[in-house]
Amino acid sequence: MNKFRPFILAVTVILSAFIAYGLWSRPRVADSSCSGFSAQRVVADIEQISKNHHSVAHPAERAEVREYLVSRLNELGADTVKLFEYKDLTGPENKHVVYTFDATNVLAEFHPQQGEGSTSLLFVAHYDSRYSQPMPHQDTVWSYGAADDGYGVGVILETMKQVLALRSEWKQGVKVLFTDAEEVGMKGMKAMWEQNREQFENVGMMINIEARGPWGPALLFETSNGNEKIMELYDKAANYPFTYSLTTVVYNFMPNFTDFTIVKEDIPGMNFSTVADINHYHTDLDNFSNINPKSIQHYGEQITPIAIEYLTNEQYADKDALRATSDTTNFTIPLLGLFNLSKGGYMWINIAVFVLFLLLLALNALRGKVSLAKVCSGAGITLLAAIGALVAGELVAFICAVASDVKFKPFGIQQGIVYDNAAMIATVALLAVIVSVIYLWRRRAAAQKCTNSIRESAKSVAINLYTTNKLYGALLLLCLLSLILLIALGENLMFFIPLTAATAALLLYRATRLKVWLLAAITITLLHAFSFLYALAMALTIGALGAITMLAVCDILVLLPLADLYCSKRV
Repeated sequence: MNKFRPFILAVTVILSAFIAYGLWSRPRVADSSCSGFSAQRVVADIEQISKNHHSVAHPAERAEVREYLVSRLNELGADTVKLFEYKDLTGPENKHVVYTFDATNVLAEFHPQQGEGSTSLLFVAHYDSRYSQPMPHQDTVWSYGAADDGYGVGVILETMKQVLALRSEWKQGVKVLFTDAEEVGMKGMKAMWEQNREQFENVGMMINIEARGPWGPALLFETSNGNEKIMELYDKAANYPFTYSLTTVVYNFMPNFTDFTIVKEDIPGMNFSTVADINHYHTDLDNFSNINPKSIQHYGEQITPIAIEYLTNEQYADKDALRATSDTTNFTIPLLGLFNLSKGGYMWINIAVFVLFLLLLALNALRGKVSLAKVCSGAGITLLAAIGALVAGELVAFICAVASDVKFKPFGIQQGIVYDNAAMIATVALLAVIVSVIYLWRRRAAAQKCTNSIRESAKSVAINLYTTNKLYGALLLLCLLSLILLIALGENLMFFIPLTAATAALLLYRATRLKVWLLAAITITLLHAFSFLYALAMALTIGALGAITMLAVCDILVLLPLADLYCSKRV
């Protein structure tokens, strides 16, 4: 064993975690003196917006927020600012009241300097905060709307400041729509879409901004159908991109809706949100003291250049320029950036990787480097380990719910559990240790089958055979799972990325005998796993911890033999 390789491996794991969670992969916060997008200027707006509760049950406070927004839009130089009022709307029944209220949307228009422009970019965020809701061990709580949706309103105001500096270059115009009563069923947007649809007639793209918690990266979590051209724009313009097309698929199965839901079948667009954490969402913890400027900056670094590109590029003068009939498969890997592939292209890449892996497996079996029986056994053991991790994860979630005196919702959005994020991190870390110990114990047992009379090199051969069989077993399972998900959903990145990285590394290692390829596969798998599992855990919450632990164990059972091969002697 090269004595430096374990050290290099440890540094790789630590550095991959730091990169995945923000080092170089997310922007630094810009202060209020900078000329570019500044989260600090957004913070100043949020402080005003979130001073008081301003839900549909607080008409006076909501009116104050509305007046503040109107003044800010006029200050920015809007050509028109209009109010659209909708009377006697009814919201959901609450524990204490059935809400009946009026809703007032704010719509501002900004025209290019050279005329009105035939097409507009539409920014949307809602300015009402969450109405009261019961929480475990409390009667009711009221949100201050600092993140949801102070982030959206503030980011739009700051983005407008940035794009207005280039107004002389605009080819298209801008509409800013601050909707009311979003929290009670998107009532403001629904009413406007039904009663004032002419306001949307010249809209060529919509950007909706939400926040499901105050922390973490700003995720492009949803696009309109036929997103090929939308994603081309995002790929071209956005800085620090963070998106997975899988989230659009998952979101369609979840009981969640935004203002974007009302119009996404008719208007091409993007929907952005932070997703951490659930206990700060729709509660009194959504207040000014808990906002995160780094998250706000991440919104701006993505959205502002997209807006500038759309407004200054002549091709978007056609209102239908971003319409398409096909979707893309896309995902981001920290440091490596955005991968945006056509569905057909992604399918062919899958086929190529499946074929290469199976050829590599067959070739190694013929050369005696692996045993097909043990590879299949390894795939079965990996599956059992993943199922065991799923059960263990849900058991931990159940125990945490009982300890917090909260009703457990298996695989459901779970709110009110104390230290839920710490519990998820600790569970995955403990599983990683347990799986690693079992792997090393079985590896040692394989080596001990060689007696002391046999040369030391024979032990190395036995260890390498054990390691290779385990690696190919885990990859065989990932290949099968990738195929199943590709057929069922058209999305399989959680299994396909580690499969692709490992297959490519093994091919290049066998061709060049350079172990750096194994380290590259480990790094890519870690960057993907840290980033994707974080986003998934925050989105699905501790109620779906079993899904997180299952995916984590699949990754770990690929990473362990890769790391073993990287550190071991070459035989």
